[in-house]
Amino acid sequence: MEFERVNLFETFRPVMFINGLLLMVLAISMSPSLIADLIANNPDWQVFAASALVTLMTGMFLVFSQGGAELELNIKQAFMLTTTGWILMAAFAALPLRFSNLDIGVTDAFFEAMSGLTTTGSTVLAGLDSMPPGILLWRSILQWIGGIGIIVMAIAILPFLRSGGMQLFRTESSDMSERVVPRIKRMTGGLVLTYALLTVSCAGALWWAGMSPLDAIIHAMTTLSTGGFSSHDASIAYFDSALIEYIILAFMISGSIPFIVYLKFMHGDARAFARDPQIRGLLSILATMTLMLTVWLVFKDGFPVLDALRLSSFNIVSVISTTGFASTDYTLWGPLPLGAFFLMTFIGGCTGSTSGGIKILRFQVLRMVFSNYVWRLIYPHGVRANSFGDSPITTDVAVGVLVFTLTFVVLTGLVGLVLTSLGLDLDTAMSGAATAVANVGPGLGSIIGPTGNFEPLPDTAKWVLAFSMLLGRLEFFTVLVLFTPGYWRS
Repeated sequence: MEFERVNLFETFRPVMFINGLLLMVLAISMSPSLIADLIANNPDWQVFAASALVTLMTGMFLVFSQGGAELELNIKQAFMLTTTGWILMAAFAALPLRFSNLDIGVTDAFFEAMSGLTTTGSTVLAGLDSMPPGILLWRSILQWIGGIGIIVMAIAILPFLRSGGMQLFRTESSDMSERVVPRIKRMTGGLVLTYALLTVSCAGALWWAGMSPLDAIIHAMTTLSTGGFSSHDASIAYFDSALIEYIILAFMISGSIPFIVYLKFMHGDARAFARDPQIRGLLSILATMTLMLTVWLVFKDGFPVLDALRLSSFNIVSVISTTGFASTDYTLWGPLPLGAFFLMTFIGGCTGSTSGGIKILRFQVLRMVFSNYVWRLIYPHGVRANSFGDSPITTDVAVGVLVFTLTFVVLTGLVGLVLTSLGLDLDTAMSGAATAVANVGPGLGSIIGPTGNFEPLPDTAKWVLAFSMLLGRLEFFTVLVLFTPGYWRS
């Protein structure tokens, strides 16, 4: 037994080492908020300084205590790293929120930090308009970090873990070895550069459109990460600007498409965007839903055509991309739009983007599986090959997508039932569960709808939702596998 315990410790040494590096990066990321509060003469700069020091020291301890650890990871270590990394980052990211002048407890601080890092966008904070710049900047930085984190994970790690059909993205080179870190290191530079350039472009456009420099930076980071944190309680409605809404709409779509396509384009593939089936599927869904809702608003509610087009397109892109910005209270548009927005919560953007949800890829695979099943009923002895792009849809892929989708629906229902048992009404419970698992942000109803927040919910409900955000962001099985006995066997 002693031999097994030592083996287990040695197995997870690189996990602790990399977690230490992540905490050190998180500590450095607190610097802009510290500087912003120092310039504004807000005493919270001391909180950011102390939090950064504690986070840095913990990270350094993990790094130096694992000196000589092998940095390459196998699949079992990758499962552990993705889960523990997100939890540790959220715990330490909550420190400035907990000890600042916000005067919130541990539960609310952790909820806000987890919502930020998972790019969910649900918030327990009100009075954003008068909040010091450091906290506002910190919330947006968390979403920006979470956005690039999920891109790297979706492109470089999840294909190895064969989660929900993600093996479609395994390349020939990645199939030859279970070592994942070398591939991450090769791709991260290009991904971060692309992500940063898009963020700077978005910030510049928003500043040009009339936002203050701070607002432009904050909303650029939360737009590209499809996170949805704003510096105003009214979200994007605060600016009352069609130009700002269209700029954010464009960059929400930019954050919702596979970032690997940007790399292909930069390496000379001029038709990379046009050929990608996920992008075509996403744009088709956005156009169809926008047209339908525009018609509803014009003929049912009497909206002017241009206003209906602007309001419907912005809020549909915001929900489907799982950003969660709101330009108006769409819950007042009637039962049909309300039901449509609830269903759109589950869609999500493309795999390999910053979006949450089930993802376009899986809906496309499910459509192929359904079509093939019906075809086989008609031609029971026929042979029909299906493919996604250049990759064949194997039985393994189809089963993975079906299991993932079923798990998504079942877990959302279970979380909703748990929330109702805690005293929440059905609308709040089910929409809260859906938005947490899909990483969307606002739910439906008067409490957590586009004009509300999650602060009135009981603490137990907030912990349940925070864990649900983690499950949804890490695509369930990355976390759930840690609870199986087989994972811990040598």
